[in-house]
Amino acid sequence: MSQSDRRNLTLMMDLYEMTMSNGYFLDRNPNDRVCFDVFYRHNPDQGGFAIFAGLEQVIEYIENLHFDGADIDYLRTLGLFDPGFLEYLRGYRFTGDIDAFPEGTIIYPNEPVLTVTASPIDAQLIETAVLAEINHQSLIATKAQRIVRAARGHAVSDFGARRAHNMDAAVYGARAAYIGGVVGTATVMAGQMFNIPVNGTMAHSWVMYFEDEFTAFRKYAETYPKGCILLIDTYDVLKSGIPNAIRTAHEVLEPMGERLRGVRIDSGDLAYFSKEMRRMLDEAGLEDCMIAASNSLDEYTISSILDQGGRIDSFGVGERLITAKSDPVFGAVYKLAAVERGGAWTPKIKISATVEKITNPGLKRVFRVFGPDGKARADLITLRDERLDFTKPVRYVDPLKPWRNRSFEDCTARELQVPAIRGGKRASDPVDISQIRDYVRRQLTDEIWQEEQRFENPHQHHLDMSPDYYDMKMTLLNEESRD
Repeated sequence: MSQSDRRNLTLMMDLYEMTMSNGYFLDRNPNDRVCFDVFYRHNPDQGGFAIFAGLEQVIEYIENLHFDGADIDYLRTLGLFDPGFLEYLRGYRFTGDIDAFPEGTIIYPNEPVLTVTASPIDAQLIETAVLAEINHQSLIATKAQRIVRAARGHAVSDFGARRAHNMDAAVYGARAAYIGGVVGTATVMAGQMFNIPVNGTMAHSWVMYFEDEFTAFRKYAETYPKGCILLIDTYDVLKSGIPNAIRTAHEVLEPMGERLRGVRIDSGDLAYFSKEMRRMLDEAGLEDCMIAASNSLDEYTISSILDQGGRIDSFGVGERLITAKSDPVFGAVYKLAAVERGGAWTPKIKISATVEKITNPGLKRVFRVFGPDGKARADLITLRDERLDFTKPVRYVDPLKPWRNRSFEDCTARELQVPAIRGGKRASDPVDISQIRDYVRRQLTDEIWQEEQRFENPHQHHLDMSPDYYDMKMTLLNEESRD
Protein backbone atom coordinates (compact mmCIF):
# COMPACT_ATOMS: atom_id res chain seq x y z
CA MET A 1 0.00 0.00 0.00
CA SER A 2 1.50 3.33 -1.06
CA GLN A 3 1.15 6.70 0.58
CA SER A 4 -1.09 7.91 -2.24
CA ASP A 5 -3.44 4.92 -1.97
CA ARG A 6 -4.63 6.29 1.37
CA ARG A 7 -5.24 9.96 0.58
CA ASN A 8 -4.88 12.62 -2.06
CA LEU A 9 -1.69 14.56 -1.33
CA THR A 10 -1.89 16.95 -4.27
CA LEU A 11 -2.36 20.07 -2.15
CA MET A 12 0.77 19.29 -0.12
CA MET A 13 2.36 22.41 -1.62
CA ASP A 14 3.19 26.00 -0.85
CA LEU A 15 0.67 28.57 -2.00
CA TYR A 16 3.15 30.26 -4.30
CA GLU A 17 3.24 27.12 -6.43
CA MET A 18 -0.43 27.70 -7.17
CA THR A 19 -0.17 31.46 -7.70
CA MET A 20 2.80 31.03 -10.06
CA SER A 21 1.07 28.21 -11.95
CA ASN A 22 -2.00 30.40 -12.38
CA GLY A 23 0.29 33.06 -13.83
CA TYR A 24 1.94 30.57 -16.20
CA PHE A 25 -1.52 29.44 -17.33
CA LEU A 26 -2.55 33.00 -18.11
CA ASP A 27 0.75 33.65 -19.91
CA ARG A 28 -0.28 30.85 -22.31
CA ASN A 29 3.02 29.58 -23.70
CA PRO A 30 2.12 25.87 -23.90
CA ASN A 31 5.34 24.81 -25.65
CA ASP A 32 7.71 26.30 -23.07
CA ARG A 33 9.59 23.91 -20.83
CA VAL A 34 11.81 24.38 -17.81
CA CYS A 35 14.47 22.34 -16.02
CA PHE A 36 14.71 22.28 -12.20
CA ASP A 37 17.47 20.60 -10.19
CA VAL A 38 17.20 19.21 -6.67
CA PHE A 39 20.45 19.39 -4.70
CA TYR A 40 21.67 20.05 -1.16
CA ARG A 41 24.54 22.14 0.18
CA HIS A 42 25.91 20.45 3.32
CA ASN A 43 26.26 16.87 4.56
CA PRO A 44 24.41 16.26 7.84
CA ASP A 45 26.55 16.21 11.00
CA GLN A 46 29.53 17.51 8.99
CA GLY A 47 29.87 14.04 7.52
CA GLY A 48 31.57 13.00 4.32
CA PHE A 49 28.47 12.01 2.33
CA ALA A 50 24.71 11.49 2.42
CA ILE A 51 22.31 8.81 1.14
CA PHE A 52 19.66 9.59 -1.45
CA ALA A 53 16.28 8.27 -0.31
CA GLY A 54 12.59 8.96 -0.91
CA LEU A 55 12.55 8.57 -4.70
CA GLU A 56 9.89 5.84 -4.69
CA GLN A 57 7.50 8.11 -2.80
CA VAL A 58 8.20 10.93 -5.26
CA ILE A 59 7.25 8.64 -8.14
CA GLU A 60 4.07 7.49 -6.35
CA TYR A 61 3.14 11.11 -5.69
CA ILE A 62 3.67 12.11 -9.33
CA GLU A 63 1.64 9.21 -10.70
CA ASN A 64 -1.28 9.96 -8.38
CA LEU A 65 -1.19 13.74 -8.73
CA HIS A 66 -4.70 15.05 -9.41
CA PHE A 67 -7.09 17.71 -8.14
CA ASP A 68 -10.42 16.37 -6.95
CA GLY A 69 -13.62 18.34 -6.60
CA ALA A 70 -12.96 19.27 -2.98
CA ASP A 71 -9.54 20.63 -3.95
CA ILE A 72 -11.03 22.81 -6.69
CA ASP A 73 -13.79 24.06 -4.38
CA TYR A 74 -11.24 25.02 -1.72
CA LEU A 75 -8.96 26.80 -4.17
CA ARG A 76 -11.93 28.79 -5.47
CA THR A 77 -12.64 30.09 -1.97
CA LEU A 78 -9.20 31.73 -1.88
CA GLY A 79 -10.26 34.19 -4.58
CA LEU A 80 -6.82 34.11 -6.23
CA PHE A 81 -7.23 32.01 -9.34
CA ASP A 82 -8.66 32.46 -12.83
CA PRO A 83 -11.78 30.30 -13.40
CA GLY A 84 -10.18 28.85 -16.53
CA PHE A 85 -7.16 27.77 -14.52
CA LEU A 86 -9.34 26.04 -11.94
CA GLU A 87 -11.16 24.21 -14.73
CA TYR A 88 -7.79 23.20 -16.21
CA LEU A 89 -6.80 21.71 -12.86
CA ARG A 90 -9.91 19.53 -12.85
CA GLY A 91 -8.40 17.30 -15.53
CA TYR A 92 -4.75 17.90 -14.65
CA ARG A 93 -2.08 15.20 -14.84
CA PHE A 94 1.71 15.64 -14.68
CA THR A 95 3.19 14.96 -18.13
CA GLY A 96 6.84 15.88 -17.66
CA ASP A 97 10.07 13.91 -17.20
CA ILE A 98 12.16 13.25 -14.10
CA ASP A 99 15.71 11.91 -14.02
CA ALA A 100 17.29 10.97 -10.73
CA PHE A 101 20.09 9.10 -9.05
CA PRO A 102 19.00 5.55 -8.20
CA GLU A 103 17.56 5.45 -4.71
CA GLY A 104 20.27 4.56 -2.21
CA THR A 105 23.04 6.32 -4.13
CA ILE A 106 25.78 7.90 -2.03
CA ILE A 107 25.48 11.63 -2.73
CA TYR A 108 27.44 14.82 -2.18
CA PRO A 109 26.65 18.54 -1.94
CA ASN A 110 25.76 20.67 -4.96
CA GLU A 111 25.17 17.88 -7.48
CA PRO A 112 21.68 17.45 -9.00
CA VAL A 113 20.29 14.27 -7.44
CA LEU A 114 16.99 14.78 -9.25
CA THR A 115 16.09 16.85 -12.32
CA VAL A 116 12.61 17.79 -13.49
CA THR A 117 12.10 18.66 -17.17
CA ALA A 118 8.53 19.74 -17.80
CA SER A 119 6.14 22.57 -18.50
CA PRO A 120 6.41 25.47 -16.04
CA ILE A 121 3.13 24.43 -14.39
CA ASP A 122 4.14 20.77 -14.08
CA ALA A 123 7.51 21.66 -12.60
CA GLN A 124 6.16 24.24 -10.18
CA LEU A 125 3.29 22.25 -8.70
CA ILE A 126 5.47 19.40 -7.44
CA GLU A 127 8.24 21.40 -5.73
CA THR A 128 7.22 21.12 -2.07
CA ALA A 129 6.17 17.48 -2.18
CA VAL A 130 9.38 16.41 -3.94
CA LEU A 131 11.52 18.26 -1.43
CA ALA A 132 9.54 16.98 1.56
CA GLU A 133 10.04 13.34 0.55
CA ILE A 134 13.72 13.67 -0.33
CA ASN A 135 14.69 15.92 2.58
CA HIS A 136 13.11 13.66 5.18
CA GLN A 137 14.15 10.24 3.96
CA SER A 138 17.65 11.26 2.85
CA LEU A 139 18.24 12.77 6.29
CA ILE A 140 17.06 9.69 8.21
CA ALA A 141 18.86 7.23 5.92
CA THR A 142 22.09 9.18 6.39
CA LYS A 143 21.70 9.32 10.16
CA ALA A 144 20.89 5.62 10.31
CA GLN A 145 24.02 4.78 8.35
CA ARG A 146 26.15 6.77 10.79
CA ILE A 147 24.65 4.86 13.70
CA VAL A 148 25.12 1.51 11.95
CA ARG A 149 28.79 2.31 11.28
CA ALA A 150 29.26 3.23 14.94
CA ALA A 151 27.83 -0.14 15.97
CA ARG A 152 30.77 -1.94 14.28
CA GLY A 153 28.81 -4.93 13.05
CA HIS A 154 26.42 -5.16 15.99
CA ALA A 155 22.76 -5.10 14.97
CA VAL A 156 20.85 -1.79 15.06
CA SER A 157 17.02 -1.58 15.03
CA ASP A 158 14.69 1.40 14.66
CA PHE A 159 12.73 1.99 17.88
CA GLY A 160 11.71 5.57 17.10
CA ALA A 161 8.02 5.69 16.17
CA ARG A 162 6.69 7.19 19.40
CA ARG A 163 9.22 10.02 19.26
CA ALA A 164 8.79 10.78 15.56
CA HIS A 165 7.26 14.09 14.57
CA ASN A 166 4.08 12.38 13.36
CA MET A 167 2.84 9.03 12.10
CA ASP A 168 4.12 9.52 8.53
CA ALA A 169 7.51 10.47 9.90
CA ALA A 170 7.55 7.24 11.89
CA VAL A 171 6.58 4.99 8.99
CA TYR A 172 8.66 6.60 6.24
CA GLY A 173 11.47 7.24 8.70
CA ALA A 174 11.56 3.49 9.34
CA ARG A 175 11.78 2.92 5.59
CA ALA A 176 14.69 5.35 5.30
CA ALA A 177 16.43 3.87 8.34
CA TYR A 178 16.26 0.41 6.77
CA ILE A 179 17.80 1.78 3.58
CA GLY A 180 20.52 3.27 5.79
CA GLY A 181 21.35 -0.15 7.22
CA VAL A 182 19.29 -0.95 10.31
CA VAL A 183 18.21 -4.59 10.50
CA GLY A 184 14.57 -3.96 11.37
CA THR A 185 11.96 -1.74 12.96
CA ALA A 186 9.53 -1.85 15.85
CA THR A 187 6.94 -0.01 13.71
CA VAL A 188 4.43 -2.60 12.50
CA MET A 189 2.94 -0.47 9.72
CA ALA A 190 6.39 0.03 8.22
CA GLY A 191 6.86 -3.73 8.31
CA GLN A 192 3.56 -4.22 6.54
CA MET A 193 4.04 -1.52 3.89
CA PHE A 194 7.70 -2.11 3.04
CA ASN A 195 8.39 -5.70 4.11
CA ILE A 196 10.90 -4.57 6.72
CA PRO A 197 11.61 -7.15 9.46
CA VAL A 198 9.80 -6.16 12.67
CA ASN A 199 11.09 -6.79 16.16
CA GLY A 200 10.12 -6.06 19.74
CA THR A 201 9.35 -7.78 23.04
CA MET A 202 7.70 -6.25 26.08
CA ALA A 203 7.46 -2.97 27.96
CA HIS A 204 8.06 -2.30 31.65
CA SER A 205 4.29 -2.30 32.13
CA TRP A 206 4.19 -6.06 31.42
CA VAL A 207 6.61 -6.70 34.28
CA MET A 208 4.79 -4.27 36.60
CA TYR A 209 1.37 -5.81 35.85
CA PHE A 210 2.20 -9.14 37.50
CA GLU A 211 2.76 -9.71 41.21
CA ASP A 212 6.51 -10.15 40.79
CA GLU A 213 9.21 -10.05 38.14
CA PHE A 214 9.74 -13.79 37.85
CA THR A 215 6.02 -14.39 37.28
CA ALA A 216 6.05 -11.78 34.52
CA PHE A 217 9.06 -13.45 32.88
CA ARG A 218 7.55 -16.91 33.26
CA LYS A 219 4.24 -15.85 31.69
CA TYR A 220 6.03 -14.23 28.76
CA ALA A 221 8.34 -17.20 28.21
CA GLU A 222 5.41 -19.60 28.25
CA THR A 223 3.60 -17.45 25.68
CA TYR A 224 6.63 -16.84 23.45
CA PRO A 225 9.12 -19.65 24.08
CA LYS A 226 10.84 -19.23 20.72
CA GLY A 227 13.03 -16.16 20.50
CA CYS A 228 12.18 -15.05 24.04
CA ILE A 229 13.82 -11.73 25.04
CA LEU A 230 13.21 -10.36 28.55
CA LEU A 231 13.33 -6.71 29.67
CA ILE A 232 15.31 -6.81 32.90
CA ASP A 233 15.66 -3.23 34.21
CA THR A 234 12.18 -2.60 35.66
CA TYR A 235 13.49 -2.99 39.22
CA ASP A 236 17.17 -3.87 39.68
CA VAL A 237 19.23 -5.13 36.74
CA LEU A 238 21.89 -7.13 38.60
CA LYS A 239 20.09 -8.13 41.81
CA SER A 240 16.71 -8.94 40.30
CA GLY A 241 16.51 -8.74 36.51
CA ILE A 242 19.42 -10.98 35.50
CA PRO A 243 18.81 -13.58 38.26
CA ASN A 244 15.15 -13.86 37.29
CA ALA A 245 16.02 -14.09 33.60
CA ILE A 246 18.50 -16.90 34.35
CA ARG A 247 15.88 -18.66 36.45
CA THR A 248 13.37 -18.35 33.60
CA ALA A 249 15.89 -19.80 31.16
CA HIS A 250 16.57 -22.84 33.34
CA GLU A 251 13.15 -23.50 34.89
CA VAL A 252 10.77 -22.49 32.09
CA LEU A 253 12.45 -22.52 28.70
CA GLU A 254 14.95 -25.37 28.95
CA PRO A 255 12.28 -27.93 30.02
CA MET A 256 10.44 -26.87 26.83
CA GLY A 257 13.56 -27.50 24.76
CA GLU A 258 14.14 -23.77 24.18
CA ARG A 259 16.92 -21.32 24.98
CA LEU A 260 16.64 -17.77 26.29
CA ARG A 261 17.26 -15.65 23.19
CA GLY A 262 18.22 -12.45 24.95
CA VAL A 263 17.82 -9.82 27.63
CA ARG A 264 17.32 -6.08 27.16
CA ILE A 265 18.08 -3.02 29.26
CA ASP A 266 16.70 0.45 28.70
CA SER A 267 18.37 2.51 31.42
CA GLY A 268 21.45 2.99 33.55
CA ASP A 269 25.14 2.67 32.74
CA LEU A 270 24.85 0.49 29.67
CA ALA A 271 28.57 -0.24 29.37
CA TYR A 272 28.96 -1.30 33.01
CA PHE A 273 25.71 -3.23 33.21
CA SER A 274 26.35 -5.11 29.98
CA LYS A 275 29.77 -6.33 31.15
CA GLU A 276 28.32 -7.56 34.44
CA MET A 277 25.33 -9.11 32.68
CA ARG A 278 27.60 -10.94 30.26
CA ARG A 279 29.63 -12.36 33.13
CA MET A 280 26.54 -13.55 35.00
CA LEU A 281 24.92 -15.07 31.93
CA ASP A 282 28.09 -16.90 30.93
CA GLU A 283 28.54 -18.29 34.43
CA ALA A 284 24.98 -19.63 34.21
CA GLY A 285 25.73 -21.44 30.95
CA LEU A 286 23.87 -18.90 28.82
CA GLU A 287 26.77 -17.88 26.60
CA ASP A 288 24.39 -17.77 23.61
CA CYS A 289 22.00 -15.31 25.29
CA MET A 290 22.38 -11.95 23.58
CA ILE A 291 22.26 -8.56 25.28
CA ALA A 292 20.21 -5.77 23.71
CA ALA A 293 20.14 -2.13 24.81
CA SER A 294 18.16 1.02 24.13
CA ASN A 295 17.85 4.46 25.82
CA SER A 296 18.56 7.65 23.82
CA LEU A 297 21.34 6.09 21.77
CA ASP A 298 23.15 7.59 18.77
CA GLU A 299 26.46 7.05 16.98
CA TYR A 300 28.43 8.79 19.71
CA THR A 301 26.94 6.95 22.70
CA ILE A 302 27.23 3.63 20.88
CA SER A 303 30.88 4.31 20.03
CA SER A 304 31.56 5.23 23.64
CA ILE A 305 29.87 2.07 24.99
CA LEU A 306 31.91 -0.14 22.68
CA ASP A 307 35.12 1.75 23.42
CA GLN A 308 34.54 1.00 27.12
CA GLY A 309 34.28 -2.72 26.38
CA GLY A 310 30.49 -2.85 26.58
CA ARG A 311 29.13 -6.30 25.74
CA ILE A 312 26.01 -5.27 23.88
CA ASP A 313 25.03 -7.37 20.86
CA SER A 314 22.08 -5.35 19.57
CA PHE A 315 21.08 -1.68 19.82
CA GLY A 316 17.54 -0.30 19.64
CA VAL A 317 17.79 3.35 18.58
CA GLY A 318 14.82 5.67 18.86
CA GLU A 319 14.46 9.42 19.10
CA ARG A 320 17.96 10.41 17.98
CA LEU A 321 17.57 8.32 14.82
CA ILE A 322 13.98 9.01 13.82
CA THR A 323 14.37 12.78 14.33
CA ALA A 324 18.05 12.99 13.28
CA LYS A 325 18.35 14.98 16.50
CA SER A 326 21.92 16.21 16.12
CA ASP A 327 21.29 17.80 12.68
CA PRO A 328 17.58 17.68 11.87
CA VAL A 329 17.52 19.58 8.54
CA PHE A 330 18.77 18.07 5.29
CA GLY A 331 18.40 21.26 3.27
CA ALA A 332 17.74 20.05 -0.27
CA VAL A 333 16.53 22.85 -2.57
CA TYR A 334 14.73 23.04 -5.91
CA LYS A 335 16.26 25.54 -8.32
CA LEU A 336 15.61 26.56 -11.91
CA ALA A 337 18.51 25.56 -14.16
CA ALA A 338 17.27 26.23 -17.70
CA VAL A 339 14.30 27.47 -19.76
CA GLU A 340 13.31 26.24 -23.23
CA ARG A 341 11.54 28.58 -25.63
CA GLY A 342 11.10 27.87 -29.30
CA GLY A 343 13.09 24.66 -28.99
CA ALA A 344 16.23 26.37 -27.64
CA TRP A 345 17.40 25.93 -24.06
CA THR A 346 18.79 28.93 -22.15
CA PRO A 347 20.78 28.22 -18.97
CA LYS A 348 19.72 30.09 -15.84
CA ILE A 349 21.83 30.87 -12.78
CA LYS A 350 20.90 32.17 -9.34
CA ILE A 351 23.43 34.67 -8.04
CA SER A 352 23.81 35.43 -4.37
CA ALA A 353 26.04 37.43 -2.07
CA THR A 354 26.51 34.09 -0.32
CA VAL A 355 28.87 32.20 -2.63
CA GLU A 356 27.55 28.76 -1.71
CA LYS A 357 24.06 29.79 -2.90
CA ILE A 358 25.21 30.42 -6.48
CA THR A 359 23.68 27.58 -8.49
CA ASN A 360 25.10 25.31 -11.18
CA PRO A 361 23.18 26.36 -14.31
CA GLY A 362 21.99 24.68 -17.44
CA LEU A 363 21.26 21.19 -18.71
CA LYS A 364 23.88 18.86 -17.34
CA ARG A 365 25.01 15.32 -16.73
CA VAL A 366 26.69 13.95 -13.60
CA PHE A 367 29.27 11.16 -13.61
CA ARG A 368 30.99 9.28 -10.82
CA VAL A 369 34.63 8.76 -11.78
CA PHE A 370 36.44 5.64 -10.58
CA GLY A 371 40.14 4.95 -10.39
CA PRO A 372 41.79 1.65 -11.42
CA ASP A 373 41.14 0.31 -7.90
CA GLY A 374 37.38 0.80 -8.29
CA LYS A 375 37.24 3.62 -5.72
CA ALA A 376 35.28 6.79 -6.53
CA ARG A 377 37.78 9.60 -7.09
CA ALA A 378 35.31 12.41 -7.78
CA ASP A 379 31.98 13.34 -9.30
CA LEU A 380 32.01 15.29 -12.56
CA ILE A 381 29.45 17.72 -14.01
CA THR A 382 29.37 18.14 -17.78
CA LEU A 383 27.17 19.82 -20.35
CA ARG A 384 24.18 17.69 -21.33
CA ASP A 385 25.46 17.13 -24.90
CA GLU A 386 29.13 16.51 -24.05
CA ARG A 387 30.62 13.14 -24.87
CA LEU A 388 33.65 12.10 -22.84
CA ASP A 389 36.16 9.40 -23.79
CA PHE A 390 37.64 7.88 -20.64
CA THR A 391 39.95 5.66 -22.67
CA LYS A 392 42.06 8.83 -22.87
CA PRO A 393 42.96 11.42 -20.19
CA VAL A 394 39.91 13.59 -19.48
CA ARG A 395 40.56 17.16 -18.43
CA TYR A 396 38.54 18.61 -15.59
CA VAL A 397 38.33 21.79 -13.56
CA ASP A 398 38.28 21.90 -9.79
CA PRO A 399 35.92 24.89 -9.28
CA LEU A 400 37.61 25.67 -5.95
CA LYS A 401 41.06 25.75 -7.60
CA PRO A 402 40.39 26.42 -11.28
CA TRP A 403 43.97 27.44 -12.05
CA ARG A 404 45.20 23.87 -11.69
CA ASN A 405 45.59 21.76 -14.85
CA ARG A 406 44.16 18.36 -13.95
CA SER A 407 43.07 15.22 -15.82
CA PHE A 408 41.47 11.88 -14.98
CA GLU A 409 43.76 9.13 -16.22
CA ASP A 410 43.16 5.37 -16.31
CA CYS A 411 39.66 5.99 -15.00
CA THR A 412 36.15 4.84 -15.76
CA ALA A 413 32.88 6.70 -15.19
CA ARG A 414 29.24 5.92 -14.47
CA GLU A 415 26.48 8.37 -15.26
CA LEU A 416 24.44 8.89 -12.10
CA GLN A 417 21.07 10.17 -13.27
CA VAL A 418 18.71 7.65 -14.86
CA PRO A 419 15.09 8.04 -16.04
CA ALA A 420 12.55 7.91 -13.21
CA ILE A 421 9.47 9.45 -14.90
CA ARG A 422 8.74 9.76 -18.61
CA GLY A 423 5.64 11.62 -19.74
CA GLY A 424 4.25 11.48 -16.22
CA LYS A 425 4.59 7.69 -15.94
CA ARG A 426 7.03 5.54 -14.03
CA ALA A 427 10.03 4.71 -16.23
CA SER A 428 11.00 1.43 -14.54
CA ASP A 429 9.66 -1.10 -12.07
CA PRO A 430 9.85 -0.33 -8.33
CA VAL A 431 13.05 -1.50 -6.64
CA ASP A 432 12.69 -3.73 -3.59
CA ILE A 433 13.80 -1.97 -0.44
CA SER A 434 16.24 -4.75 0.41
CA GLN A 435 17.96 -4.17 -2.94
CA ILE A 436 18.24 -0.45 -2.18
CA ARG A 437 19.73 -1.28 1.21
CA ASP A 438 22.23 -3.68 -0.37
CA TYR A 439 23.16 -1.02 -2.94
CA VAL A 440 24.07 1.37 -0.11
CA ARG A 441 26.21 -1.29 1.54
CA ARG A 442 28.02 -2.21 -1.70
CA GLN A 443 28.93 1.39 -2.43
CA LEU A 444 30.31 1.99 1.06
CA THR A 445 32.25 -1.28 0.96
CA ASP A 446 33.57 -1.22 -2.61
CA GLU A 447 33.47 2.33 -3.97
CA ILE A 448 33.58 5.01 -1.28
CA TRP A 449 36.88 5.77 0.45
CA GLN A 450 37.01 4.88 4.13
CA GLU A 451 38.45 8.37 4.68
CA GLU A 452 35.09 9.82 3.58
CA GLN A 453 33.33 7.66 6.17
CA ARG A 454 35.11 9.10 9.21
CA PHE A 455 32.94 10.88 11.76
CA GLU A 456 35.60 13.52 12.46
CA ASN A 457 37.11 15.61 9.64
CA PRO A 458 36.14 13.26 6.80
CA HIS A 459 37.81 13.60 3.42
CA GLN A 460 35.75 15.89 1.21
CA HIS A 461 34.64 14.30 -2.04
CA HIS A 462 35.42 16.44 -5.10
CA LEU A 463 32.70 17.75 -7.40
CA ASP A 464 34.60 18.72 -10.55
CA MET A 465 33.46 20.21 -13.84
CA SER A 466 34.36 19.64 -17.46
CA PRO A 467 36.19 22.66 -18.93
CA ASP A 468 33.25 23.39 -21.26
CA TYR A 469 30.75 23.31 -18.40
CA TYR A 470 32.96 25.47 -16.19
CA ASP A 471 33.42 28.02 -19.00
CA MET A 472 29.66 28.15 -19.57
CA LYS A 473 29.02 28.78 -15.89
CA MET A 474 31.69 31.49 -15.64
CA THR A 475 30.43 33.21 -18.80
CA LEU A 476 26.88 33.23 -17.50
CA LEU A 477 28.00 34.39 -14.08
CA ASN A 478 29.96 37.26 -15.58
CA GLU A 479 27.07 38.27 -17.86
CA GLU A 480 24.52 38.26 -15.04
CA SER A 481 26.85 40.11 -12.69
CA ARG A 482 27.16 43.00 -15.18
CA ASP A 483 23.39 43.52 -15.40
